[in-house]
Amino acid sequence: MSTAASTSYEAHFKVWRGDTDGGGLEDFKVEVNDGEVVLDIIHRLQATQAPDLAVRWNCKAGKCGSCSAEINGRPRLLCMTRMSTFSREETLTVTPLRAFPVVRDLVTDVGFNYTKAREVPAFVPPQGLGPGEYRMMQEDVDRSQEFRKCIECFLCQDTCHVVRDHEENKSAFAGPRFLMRVAELDMHPLDSAAESGLERKKTAQDEHGLGYCNITKCCTEVCPEGIKITDNALIPLKERAVDRKYDPLVWLGNKIRRRPGA
Repeated sequence: MSTAASTSYEAHFKVWRGDTDGGGLEDFKVEVNDGEVVLDIIHRLQATQAPDLAVRWNCKAGKCGSCSAEINGRPRLLCMTRMSTFSREETLTVTPLRAFPVVRDLVTDVGFNYTKAREVPAFVPPQGLGPGEYRMMQEDVDRSQEFRKCIECFLCQDTCHVVRDHEENKSAFAGPRFLMRVAELDMHPLDSAAESGLERKKTAQDEHGLGYCNITKCCTEVCPEGIKITDNALIPLKERAVDRKYDPLVWLGNKIRRRPGA
């Protein structure tokens, strides 16, 4: 009994409550036990003090990306944020993702991200090869595999100031998660998009808003999978897009194609 008592304490939480019409922070005092994560505390609030508190979650293992929220203003997964990372005297403020419309309490409408996902053309299989016949160098597999670790928690989308602070940018900017997808496909050695007339570097710039990104690395900092979004995806994609745009041979080819009467 004495051991259990020494590892339990009462924490002060401020949790945002409300819906599309507005809302505000509500104060709670709640028990915290050794080894718990923030999602455990939210569940305890539901069980003891706020049965109608809305929160989205599924796996509680950091793999589904459902329980995204902001803790003290920083985008995090509730299920992967341990209470031991905060002092016992600290007040924890839990709010919904700021970049997306609130549905209710901690649940937001992240439909924007699925709209952007549909705007990225899929992998184009190489002609003449069937399933099981693809061959790649292991280093190319490893490079793409890093990006495949994405759990689509959309924390990177939420923390990106281009999306977060400027609602008007959303129509023209795909955000780091989907620019990373474009980068992955562009560097994929078996993607045959170019042969089909799709220039991924050009569409990244013209259709997905690559130029809006100013590589502050805020997306990398909040990624729960540790993906180096900025260094390994966005910066290389920017470099390739610039190389293509200012390549003298490409410039000359465009000039020739635009000649009057040609």
